[in-house]
Amino acid sequence: MPQISLAAFDIAGTTVDEHGGVYRVLREAVEETGAAVTDEGVQTWMGADKTEAISHLMSEGGVEPTAERVEAAFARFKELLAQRYREDPPVALPGAEDTMRALRAAGAKVALTTGFSADVAEPLLAQLGWKVGEGELLDALITADTVAAGRPYPYMIFSAMEATGTAAVGTVVVAGDTRVDVEAGRNAGAAHVIGVLTGKLERPALEAAGATAVLDSLADLPAHLGL
Repeated sequence: MPQISLAAFDIAGTTVDEHGGVYRVLREAVEETGAAVTDEGVQTWMGADKTEAISHLMSEGGVEPTAERVEAAFARFKELLAQRYREDPPVALPGAEDTMRALRAAGAKVALTTGFSADVAEPLLAQLGWKVGEGELLDALITADTVAAGRPYPYMIFSAMEATGTAAVGTVVVAGDTRVDVEAGRNAGAAHVIGVLTGKLERPALEAAGATAVLDSLADLPAHLGL
């Protein structure tokens, strides 16, 4: 198996258990605009940039997603999510930290990529005590508001490569729990595109999206990679 230089992992549902709060809050924020939202619609856009998700869900639900409406709904989403996280704080998924440490011990860089904006992701990681930097758990945090387009576009993965000095996408492993996580990995051309079952999707959906492997959780990744 080729050397892994970079692991790029999703946050909610992959490395962090936020108790499904983002699903409920996204739906609530969009429904407050008057749009009709289905479970299938929410699932389709999970993992995507949240402003893009809100815009698409509004349109699908019968509300014109003007810039002003989307901005207001996104502000409401962040307000509701912050409240949710105060009431039910996110926790690391079992084995996630151990996996990241194992990868770093093997010489790989570790980056988190997320459909959240920085002002949502950074406080979430601070709650967990996860930091970016020399000697810390993470080498990079890439948020959806720092790239031209979120998943399924591969730009967050490429940004993580740039931030960590990773030259070859053939040495990158990507892991996530949603369809767009997997599609972004495939679009980037990553060596390993791993679906994990700690989110809302089941194995057939992740396989259909193009995962090279589907694991029960991120805790299984070191063994899968032979670390």
